[in-house]
Amino acid sequence: MPRIAFELDERELEFDAVRAQGAGGQNVNKVSSAVVLRLDIAASSLPDALKLRLLARSDQRISSDGVIVIKAQEHRTQARNRAAALVRLRALLDTAAVIPRRRIATAPTRASRERRLAGKAHKGAIKAGRGPVQDS
Repeated sequence: MPRIAFELDERELEFDAVRAQGAGGQNVNKVSSAVVLRLDIAASSLPDALKLRLLARSDQRISSDGVIVIKAQEHRTQARNRAAALVRLRALLDTAAVIPRRRIATAPTRASRERRLAGKAHKGAIKAGRGPVQDS
């Protein structure tokens, strides 16, 4: 499948360290190990075609003002959460960069129509045999 080639400039990314949510005791309460990554789509150096495809997506990680926000908090260290956020951003960009092939509508073949009708006749015969038993 065709793809939009892009290069991600990490200087355009904004990282914020925040405290992680959930259980974890003192580590969660004292250490800001969670990372929030932000990328402003309009201000980025991504290709225009990719920007349009990203903005058209209905993804909860893309805000209404066109900023990708990814929060990573699954690891205990800030460095690993930063790397995890980058991996998820790259995955989002990679899926948006894939241009799906356009489907060409075709009519069903004669054999496929015959198979469909034969299957319907077979199912009908099975169901017809489910009725009450007739004494002759």
